[in-house]
Amino acid sequence: MTASPVLLGLDFGGTKIAVAVCGLAGDRLGSATIASGGEHGAQASFGAGIRAARELLKSAAPGAPLAAVGVSTFGIPFEDRVELAPAIGGWGELAIGAELRAAFPEAAIAMATDAKAAALAEARWGALAGCDPALYLNLGTGLSAALVIGGQVVGGANGAAGEIGYNLRAVSDVALALPARVPLEEMVSGRAVGQRAARPMTAAEVFAASPGDPALDALVSEFVTELAFHLVNLAIFVNPVKIAVGGGLVGSWDRLAPGLARALQAGTPFPPELTIARFPDDAPLIGAVALAADAARPAAARPGPARPEAGPDAGPDMSTGRTPVTHPHHSPLSERLQT
Repeated sequence: MTASPVLLGLDFGGTKIAVAVCGLAGDRLGSATIASGGEHGAQASFGAGIRAARELLKSAAPGAPLAAVGVSTFGIPFEDRVELAPAIGGWGELAIGAELRAAFPEAAIAMATDAKAAALAEARWGALAGCDPALYLNLGTGLSAALVIGGQVVGGANGAAGEIGYNLRAVSDVALALPARVPLEEMVSGRAVGQRAARPMTAAEVFAASPGDPALDALVSEFVTELAFHLVNLAIFVNPVKIAVGGGLVGSWDRLAPGLARALQAGTPFPPELTIARFPDDAPLIGAVALAADAARPAAARPGPARPEAGPDAGPDMSTGRTPVTHPHHSPLSERLQT
């Protein structure tokens, strides 16, 4: 008897790689997390993720055909490169689409940025379900956001919608090229806050130690204030129903939330609801599985308009235009992934 087809979700992060194998109905068959090994370079990190995925497929679904692979990654994934991907050396030159097709030639492939995949998961099954418009804020190793309008995640003309890590920080930054200024992500992100501490620390350690350390407390306060400045401006522009925050730094939500909520309440004409994402730690992985589920469907059954085949210079599923998102009454894939 032939085994039923399965889906594979892969989330390539700056510090870890997460993998999940699911049935077509969303039932989780297995999952795993490994260190990204980014210090060894892009090819080593990518290869480690592919090996972990193959091992999980063998153990969780032996002999099962692979219907589709959904991938989320830092940076903007294309067939022959990844744009805006400084977290791991050489990741920008990785031909990620071509490499994935070579690794899994029998499967459909769908790719997205980590923030857009996370927003897909939250809009489909999580904290942003039914919210129009809505914002997803990703506070992890890096900093980014995603915009949901009409139930769809907005990609942008070049797939870069929501890349707020490149925001200007001051009026004096106007007309300066990127190498001549300090972008927001280099001051406001998990990587940045750890690097700015007086001694080697992770961002979680900085936040945890800040109540009893005046220097760290000042660093965290500065972090929250600058993040709030940009979040308020974003909320004024979008006028969202809700802002959901995910990523590793939500482990310090009690330190982040009061300052962000205060700023939104005081600075926006119509303050949005601010909340932790339903899937604060693994929304990009859940979104990757959702991408795979969509890619595995017949074209006529996929949400949203049909999309032509992407060439080497075309962004994949979520890198251009809007990414279709179904409403929360559809298959509760996320709940099955959580069990």
